[in-house]
Amino acid sequence: MANISLNKETYNKTQFKRVVNTDFTQLVNTSQPTTSSQPFEDTDQRIVEFFDSYSSLFYSIPKFGETNSHEYLVKTSGEYIGTISTPDDTIQALIEEINQLRQENLNLQQQLISGSI
Repeated sequence: MANISLNKETYNKTQFKRVVNTDFTQLVNTSQPTTSSQPFEDTDQRIVEFFDSYSSLFYSIPKFGETNSHEYLVKTSGEYIGTISTPDDTIQALIEEINQLRQENLNLQQQLISGSI
């Protein structure tokens, strides 16, 4: 019996975004040339249909979830247009602010105790 060697590459979140294209570029049909007389008519109609479906399904879509939710739509759309930071970035910024405020609070308490305020 022959031995088969299997290798699995794993990436952390930062590496993954550098290695894997997470943009929606796959959804753009570049193989079909468009002419100025028919610019994206099919695409425009599909977009209208999408938003019609979205409007009718709006309250049926779960608010939160990793996929198929409003949270997922906001996250992926925000990343696509570059307006939303990832939750990890937001959480890290808040943790840093909390630590800074704790240090300031400690310094003020020490000044009160020592009578220098």
